[in-house]
Amino acid sequence: MPSPRARPPGHASRWASRWLLALGSNRRSRHGDPRATLAAATEALAARLEVLAVAPMLDSAPLGPSRRRYANSAVLVQTALSPPELLRLTQSIERAFGRRAGRRWGARVLDIDLVLWSTGRWRSRGLVVPHPLFRARVFVLTPAVALVPGWRDPLTGLTVRQLRHRLTRRPRRA
Repeated sequence: MPSPRARPPGHASRWASRWLLALGSNRRSRHGDPRATLAAATEALAARLEVLAVAPMLDSAPLGPSRRRYANSAVLVQTALSPPELLRLTQSIERAFGRRAGRRWGARVLDIDLVLWSTGRWRSRGLVVPHPLFRARVFVLTPAVALVPGWRDPLTGLTVRQLRHRLTRRPRRA
């Protein structure tokens, strides 16, 4: 079976594109607590993709029914994989870490989302890029600002920094 990596790390193809991937965990795995799980997931990504940068981790409140806090981060990768191929790769890493299908927004060992793509937009069954909810998630935008503050959302034209500012600014008092 061929490697899921189109080119070895450090050997960029002229066809390679960049991706911003968001990582989250709020359950222990065989790698340890959620922060250790994200560190191991970053290593797993680096074994198959060219990882260009890694954002600092942060803790965030859960969405939905989960009560456990999340560890979140983001990675900037470069690959010649197509969007569906990259999705299959990230899903295989999630499964290898113990991710199982379950309740939406429930506790999970590892979540890897394809957030932004340097080529722009992608829409197919099961995959929409940019990620449809990233603009409303500080826990995605904060790590993204650390890596790619000037990257523009292809739908709104706003930079990642501007999107985060819109979510975190305090309303003016009259």
